Amino acid sequence: MTITAAPVIKNGCLIVRGNVVLTQVPDNVFISPSGSKSAFIGADSTNSDSRHIFNFGVLENRKFVCLFVAKIWWMIPRIGKSGSDIPLETQMLLIEAEEDSVSNLVNEEKSNVNKFYVLVLPVLDGAFRTTLQGNESNELQFCYESGDPQVQTCQALEGVFVNSGDNPFDLLKDSIKILAKHKGTFSHLENKKIPAHLDWFGWCTWDAFYTDVTPTGIKQGLQSFKEGGISPKFLIIDDGWQSTVNEFRKEGQPLIEGTQFATRLADIKENSKFKVSEESNGSCSNLKDLIHDIKQNYGLKYVYMWHALAGYWGGVLTSSENLKKYNPKLEYPVQSPGKIGNIRDIAMDSLEKYGVGLIDPTKIRDFYNDMHSYLADCGVDGVKVDVQNLLETLGAGYGGRVSITKQYHEALDESIEKNFVDNNLICCMSHNSDSIFTSKKSATARASEDFMPNEPSFQTLHIASVSFNSLLLGEVVVPDWDMFHSNHATAEFHGAARALGGCPVYVSDKPGKQDFEILKKLVLADGSILRARYAGRPTRDCLFIDPVMDGKSLLKIWNLNKLTGVVGVFNCQGAGTWLMKQAQESTQKSNIPLSGGVGPTDVEYLDEIAGETWTEECALYAFNKGSLFRVPKNKTIEVSLGVLECEIFTVSPIKILKENVRFAPIGLIKMYNSGGAVEDCTYEDVIKIKARGCGVFGAYSSEKPSCCKVDNKEEDFTYSCEDGLLTFNLRNDESRSFTEIEIVY
Repeated sequence: MTITAAPVIKNGCLIVRGNVVLTQVPDNVFISPSGSKSAFIGADSTNSDSRHIFNFGVLENRKFVCLFVAKIWWMIPRIGKSGSDIPLETQMLLIEAEEDSVSNLVNEEKSNVNKFYVLVLPVLDGAFRTTLQGNESNELQFCYESGDPQVQTCQALEGVFVNSGDNPFDLLKDSIKILAKHKGTFSHLENKKIPAHLDWFGWCTWDAFYTDVTPTGIKQGLQSFKEGGISPKFLIIDDGWQSTVNEFRKEGQPLIEGTQFATRLADIKENSKFKVSEESNGSCSNLKDLIHDIKQNYGLKYVYMWHALAGYWGGVLTSSENLKKYNPKLEYPVQSPGKIGNIRDIAMDSLEKYGVGLIDPTKIRDFYNDMHSYLADCGVDGVKVDVQNLLETLGAGYGGRVSITKQYHEALDESIEKNFVDNNLICCMSHNSDSIFTSKKSATARASEDFMPNEPSFQTLHIASVSFNSLLLGEVVVPDWDMFHSNHATAEFHGAARALGGCPVYVSDKPGKQDFEILKKLVLADGSILRARYAGRPTRDCLFIDPVMDGKSLLKIWNLNKLTGVVGVFNCQGAGTWLMKQAQESTQKSNIPLSGGVGPTDVEYLDEIAGETWTEECALYAFNKGSLFRVPKNKTIEVSLGVLECEIFTVSPIKILKENVRFAPIGLIKMYNSGGAVEDCTYEDVIKIKARGCGVFGAYSSEKPSCCKVDNKEEDFTYSCEDGLLTFNLRNDESRSFTEIEIVY
């Protein structure tokens, strides 16, 4: 019988579902139940302070995955078994446990025990923010800090949340919902309005131009997409459009490294590059004209503009006449010791030296509303708001890091709602829990560090980190997996990952440098994408392995469409190393392919979309190999991949039509996420399918049909008796959103 009692502290142990999770729990640690299965952990101190480190207990020989802020802007995962493996600034800890085990030791031989999962989540508690960390004695600790020397306490009341469950994905979802309701400072993703740009192909100007972006360059880029036959429907005009001043760079003298981050905003309006000038050849007189022009000529639905949460990297120019009404003040960031103890960042080191022009929190609503209303009047549809974690360093004198972040985020949400109709906001560099747990309305955020096209060792890290980070982020926002380049050595690797990530798909190709063969596997003729339903996350059997550095494991990422599942298999081994982790000889790059199994059970919640007539078999279609397999629910097929290779499997439940016909739709088999094209499928006297897009449509059929009809017209088809693959063409008809298909036997 399953034990469902809430976590308790008994005899110096933290016990969850009858299992000892932590030993040697100190007497000053206490627990407060918050439901039948969950509780909050707190602790007392003998002195009042703005920062406490509390011992929580000893964690040994338990498989876990944790997410920690490696450098101030970004989280990455870490796999471990004991407290000493838990880095500073850990923001999520998921532990694998065994039901009714007598010992809390990991037994590699055990395979038949009932596993369950324990989530240890450091959260916000009033003015304080909590993180986890371990030490050499395998003690699990939690750091409890306000970020303001004047905001002190001697007691952490609800700093850490503990919950357990049989399904790790349900556990995370349920926990975030419990916390959102209890804390009231943020919302679960299900209660947010999803920005419409997510379902359309996009282009970002960043890698294409960096800060040298101009109206001419933007038009050249859009024109080159148009000529290639695939046009973006949303555009991000990234850093480089604003009016900024670098007070630390003297004319005629070379740039002093680091001072670029101290550049400050001088006005909310566009800079001279976006006004009538010799460079623009009179092609636009201002930002408003540019937006109107490119929407009219290139079919753009959404244009977003970039800005930093504080205005610019270095905040705003305190001497600017245009901005003085916001009462800016020069402040000097102070980083938490936890951040300094991991990886230092040049941007933060520079801002600590040169300062940030910080807008008075009581005036931040006016600032955002003024800027966003101006942009909206120019035809802009939304904003990408970057450099968000900077605020955690500026809490002194403002009630602390949680307080100032809350004020800024509430003001941002209010302005977005007022000025942009569809919650059109992308948050970026916002991986601290201060931002995550004050996210009431913002519904999408970057899930990892930048794509980094010129860093070969970062490519596998990028895919692994976004999938693991999505475990936590995916319950609060739609994770944005960042732009990539379609014309790049790793374009297939990145493109396939975006296709199953449930994320937006956008590139940052330079004008004329696109690979349209890659883009055709991602983008439909109307510019929309086949976006999966959830955040792409590691499959259950990949949660506690290191897909980058253990030298043996493939990374599998799962997702669901309306009627099909999808599993991406990626070889991320040997091409890079995690930050703060030394590579072992066994993890070095090797040309020997790695093998693993993939099957229907890799897709969570498949039963929910399979329906009553499911045979408990699935059709698995391998995108790259073009192979179709009929696989029982609990079986797997083998896949073998070299370094930086991937394979995408559409997983479609096989159902019964009449007595002897078994059928499963695959979708558009030339698209990475083939099954995303299947909107509906009914099994009556004939099989009726509603599909999106055009191209080659595939399905598994145990028998050869007598005819296939597409929009009531009989269509030629091919059928393979060997594997049951049925294919036919869907024509492009712009007058219809969906194609109606009939399969007759």
